[in-house]
Amino acid sequence: MARRPRWLTRNVGTLSGVSFFQDAASELLYPILPIFLTTVLGAPAAVVGAVEGAAEGAASLTKIWAGRLADRSSKRRLIAAGYGLAAVGKLIIALAGSWPVVLAARCVDRLGKGIRGAPRDALLMDGADPASRGRVFGFHRMADTLGAVVGPALGLILYEAFQRQIPPLLWIAVVPAVLSVLLVAAVREAPRTTAGGHAPSSASPGGGSPLPAKLRLLIAGLTLFSLVNFPDALLLLRAHDLGLSTEGVIGAYILYNVAYAALSYPAGALSDRVPRHLVFAAGLAFFAVGYLGLGLINDPALVFPILIAYGGFTAATDGVGKAWVASLAPTLLQGRAQGLFQGLTGGGILVAGIWAGLAWGDAGRVPLLVSGAAGLVLAVVLVVAGRRLSTRRSR
Repeated sequence: MARRPRWLTRNVGTLSGVSFFQDAASELLYPILPIFLTTVLGAPAAVVGAVEGAAEGAASLTKIWAGRLADRSSKRRLIAAGYGLAAVGKLIIALAGSWPVVLAARCVDRLGKGIRGAPRDALLMDGADPASRGRVFGFHRMADTLGAVVGPALGLILYEAFQRQIPPLLWIAVVPAVLSVLLVAAVREAPRTTAGGHAPSSASPGGGSPLPAKLRLLIAGLTLFSLVNFPDALLLLRAHDLGLSTEGVIGAYILYNVAYAALSYPAGALSDRVPRHLVFAAGLAFFAVGYLGLGLINDPALVFPILIAYGGFTAATDGVGKAWVASLAPTLLQGRAQGLFQGLTGGGILVAGIWAGLAWGDAGRVPLLVSGAAGLVLAVVLVVAGRRLSTRRSR
C-alpha cells in the first residue's frame, strides 16, 4: 500500500472533503437559482443581479474580519460556523416563497463563506510542509472544484428526472451541505502558541505587527487585477447570448469546472518548483484567452473550447494565489493575510461585476475585450517584474 504524501495531512484531506460536499450543494443551485427566481417566484431580472451582488458583498466584508479573528481564536469553530450558516442558507432557499426570502438566504449562505474561508485556508497550513504550499492549495482547489462538477451535473440529471421541476432540487442541495458540516467534526487544530511556547494574546495576535511589505504589495496588485475579473455569471450570459441553450450553458459550465479541477493540483505542484509569479502569469494568459475569445467569437460552438481554456486561469491563480500569500505571511498572521487577500479581491470582483454589467450592452463585447486586454498586460508585467514578490520556497 502506497504511503500518503507528507503534505497530505489529515486536515488537508478532511477540509478538501468538506469543501467538495459544500461546493456540490452550492453549484447544484447556481445554474438554476436565476430560473427559480424569475419563473417560479416571479422576480424581475434585475433582482437576480441584486441578490448575487448583495450576497458577494456580504462575503467580501466578512472575510477580512474573519481572517483577523482566526488568528485569535479557534479556527475550527469558525470553519464549523461558516459551513453551518451556508447549510442554513440553502435550507431557507428550499423553504422560500418569495424573492426577498431568497435574498436573505443567499446573504446568510455567503456570510458563511466569508467566515470560513480564511480560517480554513490558514488551517490547511497547520502541520503541512512549507515547501509544499502549492500542492496543498492545489489539491484542496481540485477537490472543491470536483464538487462544482458533480453539483451541476447532478442538477442537470435531476432536473430532467423531476420533469423540469426546480423545487425538489432545492431540497436535494441541502443534503451535501449538511454532510459538509458534519465532516468538520473530523478536523483537528493544534493548540496556539507563540515562539516562546505560550498561548498568544487574544487581543493582539502577532503583537499587532503589520503584514510584510512584499505581501501588502502583492495583495494590492492582485486586488487591482480583480477589478477587471468580473463574475463568471456574465461569461455564461455571453454564452447564452451567442445562442447556447440552457442545457448547453450548463454543459459548458461543467466542462470549465472539469478543466479547473483537473489542472488545479498540477498547477499548485508546479508552483512549488518554479517561481509562483510565472505560474500566476500563465493563468492570466488563459484569462486573456477566455475573455478575448468570448468577446471576439460569433460561433456558439467555440464557447466550449474557450471555457475549457478559461479553466486554466482559475487553476493557475486561485490556489496558487493563496499559496503565494501564505509563503509571504508570518505563521501567526496566516488568517489575517488570507482574510485581507480574499476580502479585497472579492470586493474587487463585485466592483468589476457592477461596471461590466452597466457596460454590457447587447452582447457584452466591450467589457470582455477590455478585461481580456488588461489581463494580458498584467501577465507580461508579472513575467518581467514579478520576481521581486517571490520568496524562497523553503521559507
